[in-house]
Amino acid sequence: MERSSLVERALREAAPHEIFDVIRSVIERRHGALAVDLLLADYAMTELQPIGVLPHTRASVPVSDSAPGRAFGAQEPHYVHDRSASTVSAYLPVSVRGDRLGILSVELPAAEGEGPDRQVLAELQHCADALAHEVVVAERDTDLFLQARRAERLTLAAEMQWQLLPGRSCSRPEYSLGGQLEPAYAIFGDSFDWSASADDLYVTVSNGMGEGIDAALLTNLCVNALRNARRAGLSLSDQAYLADQAVYGQHRGDQYLSTLLLRFHLPTGEVEAIDAGSPRMWRVRKGVVEPVELEAQMPLGMFEDTDYIAQRFRVEPGDRLLFISDGVYDALSPAGEKYSNRALAASINSTRLLPAPQVPRVMLQELLGHRGSGPAADDSLVMCLDWHGAPARTADASAGQEQV
Repeated sequence: MERSSLVERALREAAPHEIFDVIRSVIERRHGALAVDLLLADYAMTELQPIGVLPHTRASVPVSDSAPGRAFGAQEPHYVHDRSASTVSAYLPVSVRGDRLGILSVELPAAEGEGPDRQVLAELQHCADALAHEVVVAERDTDLFLQARRAERLTLAAEMQWQLLPGRSCSRPEYSLGGQLEPAYAIFGDSFDWSASADDLYVTVSNGMGEGIDAALLTNLCVNALRNARRAGLSLSDQAYLADQAVYGQHRGDQYLSTLLLRFHLPTGEVEAIDAGSPRMWRVRKGVVEPVELEAQMPLGMFEDTDYIAQRFRVEPGDRLLFISDGVYDALSPAGEKYSNRALAASINSTRLLPAPQVPRVMLQELLGHRGSGPAADDSLVMCLDWHGAPARTADASAGQEQV
């Protein structure tokens, strides 16, 4: 416990751009590590990019078919023994509250056939966890980690959109969710947002209108208007109304935004939903893939003084919800064929065993196989939410409540 506290204190006291240097020094000193690397997932979630002195960094590692990628996908430590070098390489997830940032890679000396000591592995994972928290905080004050994540240059619109997101995945006992945008380095209008409290999870998914900077500015206006209303404690209907007014007041109906707004009541699974010309929603329940039909209402900002009415439904433990923008449905193959609902349902079904944070990337990769390698005509968004339900209360907690 004392050693863990010393690690955390050293990270807090380090300059933001030096936190990885600090953790590397600690691991080398305590465990005799031969090499320590931090690999951050790139914006497309296909490469793990090593932290180094920019612009001269080492080659990236693919997420697919690599030992670090295995640890990243499973979100569990993984190690590989090199008998010829008498070393063992440990790969540890660098994640915070379900948001998968990357991998901490540590090469240690090892006797033949031996893996890392269990206590050493636990200490290294603690270092990875502490580093994850500090990376999130440090990104407010340094560009080092944001620069290292990019495998190529972002467009200005994409820079604006990625900065707008709350993260790319998140988990709590009640749910796990993840989202992805494509083309990752040139996205312009699509976006998602979420926020959770003790009892509620708010999720919004937006299908942006227009291209480039105009689309990014429109989405930024809408998302921040929704956040402003949500943080004021307003109902879901009032959040939609005030965002609608903000967009209409700026563009007078010439530009508008299709948005799906949801509020999940965490203790019960009750859901309020407003389909404001939204991205479409699919549900997987007990192996059955089906679209969730909601009453369509006007997109945000299309008309003045639009009233929005929330619909209600319930999610059950084991349900998976997927939110998919028009860029997926309208994607054309080189022969001009649209991506059909049948192909989409097959993609949803083929990813049913993957955890929610992995599903969007895999589905968008399958879409790329349909569309081909040419430039995308529209950006695409996939978001996946797995509903686990409220955790059962322990007998002790129940007894305590009865006594009260």
